[in-house]
Amino acid sequence: MRRKIIVANWKMNTSLDEAINLIIDIKNLIGDDYAVLCVPYTHLGTAQELADDRIGIGAQNLCSREEGAYTGEISGKMLASFGVEYVIVGHSERRKYFSENNTDINAKLKIAIKNDLSPILCFGESLEQRDKGNYLEIIKTQVEEALQDLNAQDLSSVILAYEPIWAIGTGQTASPQQAQEVHVFVRKLISENYSPELANKICILYGGSVKSSNAKEIFKEKDIDGALVGGASLNASEFIKIVKAI
Repeated sequence: MRRKIIVANWKMNTSLDEAINLIIDIKNLIGDDYAVLCVPYTHLGTAQELADDRIGIGAQNLCSREEGAYTGEISGKMLASFGVEYVIVGHSERRKYFSENNTDINAKLKIAIKNDLSPILCFGESLEQRDKGNYLEIIKTQVEEALQDLNAQDLSSVILAYEPIWAIGTGQTASPQQAQEVHVFVRKLISENYSPELANKICILYGGSVKSSNAKEIFKEKDIDGALVGGASLNASEFIKIVKAI
């Protein structure tokens, strides 16, 4: 049975005090469930101290280089030294605002895996690409180029996250059927490039305006293994409703 997981992406939100209060609220509400919180770099140490076995801590990005004169960057080794377990790689906002390409993302995946981090690899199409009808080809290129030179053992630590760009922070959500179509396509891609066994095991999340009101419907689709949650993860009660919907 594939792992089910809900991941929060706080993006560039929360002061340290706000983060502490939010983590405490989540801990008080989560019960026996499990979730991952990808918090800003400045909060990682405190978040790790507050977390227990019901909460995994992740970063939102890492450098594609091991170390060196890269002012302002954060290495995989630094994240691992905090006890961080997860890291988001290739988010559409990194692609759009910081010009990350598939080669950059491939390098970051390799660094994450080398440092025993579980990368959450994001991919997804723009509205223009969807309207043109070539979105599956776009996704194929993103996934295959990001995973270039990774073997089956490497991929076993990777979580995939389909995030249609047109649904991120817009209030629009891909229909469960639209999301399922892409998840099936990507699982088939993994099967062809690696093995059916690995394709059946790999966790594929959906992200894009996920909220408590649509989570259950999305999670009914058999190839959707959870969610990468943005804005809704900044409200503890709303986030926990999504966690419990899985």
